[in-house]
Amino acid sequence: MRRVAMMGISGGGKTTLGKQLATRLGVPFVELDSLQHGPDWKQATPEELRTRVTAALDAAPDGWVVDGNYYTPLGGTVLDRADTLVHLDPSLPLAFGRVLWRTTRRSARRQELWNGNRESFRNMLFSRYSMPLWVLKQHANTRRRIAEIAAQHPHLRVLRIATRREADAWLQSIQATESMSGSSNGSERQKTPPFAET
Repeated sequence: MRRVAMMGISGGGKTTLGKQLATRLGVPFVELDSLQHGPDWKQATPEELRTRVTAALDAAPDGWVVDGNYYTPLGGTVLDRADTLVHLDPSLPLAFGRVLWRTTRRSARRQELWNGNRESFRNMLFSRYSMPLWVLKQHANTRRRIAEIAAQHPHLRVLRIATRREADAWLQSIQATESMSGSSNGSERQKTPPFAET
């Protein structure tokens, strides 16, 4: 297991578990949201996103952990190269509660996410861009879609994790080898996507 795709509904714990796994494996952590959302929330085109993601994966020949779905614009860009798909699949109440708390906290703190972008109460709680509302609408569809995607990539080892306890137990079962633990910088979160190159 060296090339891992973390997928699932918002609030599933992809970023938290993905960072921890990348640290344990000693490989880079690639957050797709940071490659999709430019300054002022400008969205990458599918071609731009594929170019940015391909560059990030090519820069990590020894392995990576990729956090995010984006299957429609990316197609097989990530999954064709991955050896493992981790499907974070919490219950609807758990995912909704996590996203509501996360969005409220980020909005109150004016926390920067990617490329200068910040969530706000107005846009993220009460608009069509509301993440809690999106979770309510898309929870079942996301679960079904990821199952379909996994079936289209039979080479993948697929793990479904529904709770934090399951995530912790699985992570603890992965023993970092000497070569894995030798990299102190490999798991750093990608901060600035290569916008100038696309």
